[in-house]
Amino acid sequence: MSAKRVLILDTGKEWGGGTNSLIELLKRIDKTKYRFTALFYDNYKRGDKSDIKSEIERLGVDFIHFGRHKQMAAAKMLKEAGRVIFFFSRKLRRSYLFWIDYNFRIKYDSERIFDILKRLNNVDLLYMNNQPSSNLEGIIAANYADIPAIQHSRIVAKLNRFEANMVNKWVKKVICVSQGVKDNLVHQGVDDDKCVVVYNGIDPLVMPTSSIAAIREKWGIGEGEILIGTVGSLLKRKRIEHIIRMFAELVKKHGNIKCMIVGDGPEREKLKSEVLRYRISDKVVFTGFQTDPISYINAMDIFIMTSETEGLPRVILEAMLMAKSVVAYDVICISELVESGRTGFLIAESDISMLAEKVSHLIGSEKLRKEMGDKGREKVIKNFSMDSYVNGVSKVIDEVLAKCSI
Repeated sequence: MSAKRVLILDTGKEWGGGTNSLIELLKRIDKTKYRFTALFYDNYKRGDKSDIKSEIERLGVDFIHFGRHKQMAAAKMLKEAGRVIFFFSRKLRRSYLFWIDYNFRIKYDSERIFDILKRLNNVDLLYMNNQPSSNLEGIIAANYADIPAIQHSRIVAKLNRFEANMVNKWVKKVICVSQGVKDNLVHQGVDDDKCVVVYNGIDPLVMPTSSIAAIREKWGIGEGEILIGTVGSLLKRKRIEHIIRMFAELVKKHGNIKCMIVGDGPEREKLKSEVLRYRISDKVVFTGFQTDPISYINAMDIFIMTSETEGLPRVILEAMLMAKSVVAYDVICISELVESGRTGFLIAESDISMLAEKVSHLIGSEKLRKEMGDKGREKVIKNFSMDSYVNGVSKVIDEVLAKCSI
């Protein structure tokens, strides 16, 4: 039997956990069963030496750089007018802006994707690698082309009623990276039986390529200093400023600590300004994007996550695999990874004082850090295997293709 042709659609703007999970899937999935082509809006960078196109093609997958449709001047003017007119209602403003985007961008991009589906000829499935709101044009294009579509929803998303209805009508299955992602979609109107949970996986044999000593020496982390850190894109929803505020409180009590922020993004300069404002620039290190984040995680003593939304953050899987205690805000999905009091601590969202208190507790107890880290590693190896992830995604693809061929 010939391999089924699958077009991957990714509308993301930068390298993130979802990108890494897609790469890991493509490394391992049975390519005698599926022939993949990847369609990306942006050829975003992987550090200074590579990009997504190079990494995808290295796996034997064809890559199409889709490019972004430049927003028309009329759309910009209408959006600005809407923000002024509907200043009194966030709900009305969001609805208005959605319909402007739908009519001026989404419909146009759906036609472009439809043309690619037809040009490729004999595409059997559209696999979308983000979440319904950011893949709406793919859903529409697949429907036009009469091709089954699967949504791999990798983050908690806000859907309006129109988007939820589109998913119910035209998406065959939604792969959710956590139970929290599924519950959130169902709460917003997506059919329960359309959603299936397939947890992200991690290879238990993955090893840091740089030693703890090398990382700490490179960035000036002294012997005996406790290193607190985080890894991720420096985006507003990550709320890295909460870590900075927390750390500013901790340095008043603990003299032997440093903070490391690994990643890059639009919030970087603002975050650096915050560090200067709190007069802790000698204690906080910004490393920029790193192609081997697990080496940096391994060099940390405590891992922190303060995101507003996530899906099933791969970086926490990596921290637990490296036997690090994790302190995080208790937002949707995180509790499926971190067991508060056992593998780390979960904190009520935005409670920076409690965040500081729990981190301070871990700073003062190497024994507790080790106990929590060991239990976290044990949990990840047991429950989040790469085989389960790849097999789970493959099973959904097979089931959808089988039903659509009847």
